[in-house]
Amino acid sequence: MTAPDAPKTASRFTPARLFSSYGALVAIGLVALVLLVWAPGSLSAFRLGNLGKYCAWAIAAVGIGLAWGRGGMLVMGQGVFFGIGGYAMAMHMKLEAAGPGGVPDFMTLYGNGTMPGWWEPFRSGPFTLAVIVLGPAIVSFILGYGILKRRVKGAYFAILTQALAVAFATLLISTIKQTGGFNGLNTFSTFFGQNLYDPQVKENIYLITAGLLVFFLVVVWQLYRSRYGELLVATRDAEERVRFLGYDPANIKLVAFVAAAVMASVGGAMFVPIAGIISPSNVDAAASIMLLAGVALGGRSSLLGPALGALAVGYGQSALSEKYPTQWTYFQGALFILVMLFLPAGIASIWPKLKALVPTKRSASPGGVGIEAEVEADAGAVAPV
Repeated sequence: MTAPDAPKTASRFTPARLFSSYGALVAIGLVALVLLVWAPGSLSAFRLGNLGKYCAWAIAAVGIGLAWGRGGMLVMGQGVFFGIGGYAMAMHMKLEAAGPGGVPDFMTLYGNGTMPGWWEPFRSGPFTLAVIVLGPAIVSFILGYGILKRRVKGAYFAILTQALAVAFATLLISTIKQTGGFNGLNTFSTFFGQNLYDPQVKENIYLITAGLLVFFLVVVWQLYRSRYGELLVATRDAEERVRFLGYDPANIKLVAFVAAAVMASVGGAMFVPIAGIISPSNVDAAASIMLLAGVALGGRSSLLGPALGALAVGYGQSALSEKYPTQWTYFQGALFILVMLFLPAGIASIWPKLKALVPTKRSASPGGVGIEAEVEADAGAVAPV
């Protein structure tokens, strides 16, 4: 008499398991399809330009989701890094418009027509691109190292970062001869040699911005599912335990802080040629809080939530301000209050709530655990917290 055949177990590569691992990547693909294919062919030039601005904010929001949603660092001063990238790009575009040896027009208006020496390197496009990436990385590393190594966190960390945004905006306003002061930098005519008044050039800039948003979403998706992503979440939830295991929580959070700063800088750099201006009002504490509001609205702990929240906030600003020029801020504030009351985890939490309402069929397996339950348990180990 032969023993009965052992029950077959689920294959490691089941459709459910694959979707749990790559469902977010599929969602990113849908976002890319909408932004890179549908939008350019369906929206007017004006609406496409507005969407480009929202994408620039969304790039910064993705970084905030990494630092705040996964790292637990309430970064309220991302306007500083948004401004570093934005002003670097604006300086290059002003010098490009002035021509070889030329001086930006506002320096003649506000000063004696002489340009500071530190402006000169920004005539070079490669140097400008290097500053956009390396500038915020260096600044955020120095600031983050000094703050995080001293175990500053919580409300104190938030206050410090917000104070940086206030100080940065004040510095820009007070240096009117070097940075344009409160009016900022504007009246650009070219973008790396391309005519900004050409509709095709404007569309290309939008495509670059949307493409960068998709690129950073893929990068963050890979970070979330990596060993580092697990350590970052563990540091957020149980920092002392991570320290007892031999890891330095400050180093783990510092990587997320620097990555978020670089994303904010890239977003600021792409915002300038689309919006046509960069000023202290785009980088101060209020602007930083608006970025946070978008992240909170979308869902800070999810992958797509911060980006979609930033897009929604940008669209809400434009749509409400067009219909209600003087009262639109009240509608926006009411929207935030309603979302925080009924969806404290953001809009991204709607999908898990809907899934919980749908009964699932569980097939029996040895030990009393169904195949679907096993897959869900494995997926939960890597799912966003």
